[in-house]
Amino acid sequence: MATETEVVVPVSNGGSKGCCKYGGPGYATPLAAMSGPSEKLIYVTAVYTGTGIDKPDYLATVDVDTSSPSYSSVIHRLPMPFVGDELHHSGWNSCSSCHGDASADRRYLVLPSLISGRIYAIDTKENPRAPSLYKYVDPKEIADKTGLAFPHTAHCLATGEILVSCLGDEEGNAKGMGFFFLTLILTSRIGGRNQDTVPCLGFNLQHVADGLYGSHLHVYSWPGGEMKQLIDLGPTGLLPLEIRFLHDPAKDTGFVGSALSSNMIRFFKNSDETWNHEVVISVKPLKVENWILPEMPGLITDFLISLDDRFIYFVNWLHGDVRQYNIEDPKNPVLTGQIWVGGLLQKGSSVKAVGEDGNTFQFDVPQIKGNSLRGGPQMIQLSLDGKRLYATNSLFSSWDRQFYPEIMEKGSHIIQIDVDTEKGGLTINPDFFVDFGDEPDGPALAHEMRYPGGDCTSDIWI
Repeated sequence: MATETEVVVPVSNGGSKGCCKYGGPGYATPLAAMSGPSEKLIYVTAVYTGTGIDKPDYLATVDVDTSSPSYSSVIHRLPMPFVGDELHHSGWNSCSSCHGDASADRRYLVLPSLISGRIYAIDTKENPRAPSLYKYVDPKEIADKTGLAFPHTAHCLATGEILVSCLGDEEGNAKGMGFFFLTLILTSRIGGRNQDTVPCLGFNLQHVADGLYGSHLHVYSWPGGEMKQLIDLGPTGLLPLEIRFLHDPAKDTGFVGSALSSNMIRFFKNSDETWNHEVVISVKPLKVENWILPEMPGLITDFLISLDDRFIYFVNWLHGDVRQYNIEDPKNPVLTGQIWVGGLLQKGSSVKAVGEDGNTFQFDVPQIKGNSLRGGPQMIQLSLDGKRLYATNSLFSSWDRQFYPEIMEKGSHIIQIDVDTEKGGLTINPDFFVDFGDEPDGPALAHEMRYPGGDCTSDIWI
């Protein structure tokens, strides 16, 4: 099974676009995608690794069709064949950059395993409601051919290949971070390296002082893999977890979320083809009582951009809020929506924020269908039309255990937030709550979400 999937050692492809000549599965443009059908299913990575439950991680299928009798529930579970994977950020084998190419098919969901190093390919086409395991790549094959380990994220490319980023080498050295190309069918080959990243351990303040948390972006020519520029984000850009470009391929602008510094940073191309950056949103740390530090950062762990490039959404995993900003002027985002859906500072917590007047305060967090919200908002996914925002609350098992031990015992959940796309605004959907604390094999940790037809964080248009 494992040997059927090819690990490609990075080399230049000489500029070929590969299989995708005119665009592919999905939609011709981001605006066309917004007119696509509403989501009916969501695939969610569900993790037992690190929880103390000796069961394999699995891919859960969640029914999000409001007309369905099984709405807001898990309808299928696909366990992986091994224990101890820690499934993380999935991606498709093909996406909208291949729209119109008859040889491309968005069929396989690629699941990297952050701890074991395995990479799974899941067939979602034969039965979308009950996907099946197609094949997997053994971590030894990856290490032997690339020198890399700890695969973190998979993403489709316009060449027909799948880019997989890694956090380090086999010994866990972050300096060995990079990426390689995975092929489910024979394709052309290109290569390079990835941005700085961090050890996949729990948070340690000494790691900050030792410089183990990344603060750089690496810019490479594409294709060819030649490094063109190193962007130093400095102390305002510690732990840059996610990068999102505007969906309009004509715009050389994107954002990176700096988790530890809790800044949203815009990067953009200058007239001389170099790249620059600036902080455009800053989440101020809050003074707190009864916590490990005297101040608590928001910890921006995920964000996304609506398909029309009008709004950016991000989460503060520790503070517990989800924010919406209008970015029609990318240099000057305007806060248009904010909602608290968990966090360490919700009412009833032992941790309290301290205001400038010296008084303490906490945030109101709603219950949904009688359930209290655990942990803090973590991964988010937006509907194609931009009107529904889904959120899970597990970051990584070791960090979950450190900051939110409750979800290790009670499991995590998925919630849905209704979005005002005209004036801006966020409100909780009182009828949607998927409780992973009620899973048959015990409480699980829900992480990343994907729609079968693609979404605003897995599709690219180039």
